[in-house]
Amino acid sequence: MKDYKCIIFDCDGVLVDSEVLGNQVFVDMANEHGAGIDISYAMKHFKGGFLNDSIRQVEAIIEKQLPQDFESEYRQRSYEMFATHLKPVDGVEQVLNKLRVPFCVASSGPQEKIKRNLQTAGLSSFFKNNIFSCYDIEKWKPDPAIYLHASKTMGFTPNECLVIEDSLKGARAAISGGFDVYGYTLLNEDPDFEREVTKSFEPMIELISMLKL
Repeated sequence: MKDYKCIIFDCDGVLVDSEVLGNQVFVDMANEHGAGIDISYAMKHFKGGFLNDSIRQVEAIIEKQLPQDFESEYRQRSYEMFATHLKPVDGVEQVLNKLRVPFCVASSGPQEKIKRNLQTAGLSSFFKNNIFSCYDIEKWKPDPAIYLHASKTMGFTPNECLVIEDSLKGARAAISGGFDVYGYTLLNEDPDFEREVTKSFEPMIELISMLKL
C-alpha cells in the first residue's frame, strides 16, 4: 500500500453526520415552496455540492425563484438542527487518534459551518487551523481547487496526499486534481461513486487497517 504523507478529510458525512440532517432541512424548505422532492433525491443530487447550485436546481423544479433569504434561513434552521442532533461519524475519532501524519479538513461549507460542526461533534482539537473552505477560494467541488489549495498549504503535492470523501462531486474533484480517493460508502446514493474512487470502505473504523495505523 502507498504511504501517504497527508490525509485530507471532507467534513459533512465523513467527519460529522450532517449530510442527512442538513439535506432534510433543505428538502423541507424546498417542499414548502412546492419542490416535491425527498431525502433520497437530495442525497443523490445535492450531497457534497455548493448550496447555491442546489438552490438553482430547486428553482428549476418549481420554475420560479426562491426567496432572497432562503439561504440565510436554511443556515439558521440547519444550525439549530445540528446543535441538538449532530454527532461525529461513528469510528472517526479512533481514526484521528491513530493518525501519525499531518491531516486537515477541506469542505464545501463556509468556515463558520465547518468550525461550528467540528466543535459540536467534539472534533475541533484534532484540526485546529487546518481547515479549508471552498468559500475562501470561491471555487466549489467538483472543481479540484479546494483540494489543491489544502495540499499546497499543508506542504504536500497531490501525489503525496489521500482524500477521504463520501460524495461523487467530492471524489471527482479530488481525482481530477491528481489525488487518490478513499470513498466512504455508508450513505452513498450514487452508483457511480464506487467506480470513481481509488478504494471504497465502510465502516469508518476500517480506515485504520487500510492505512495500517
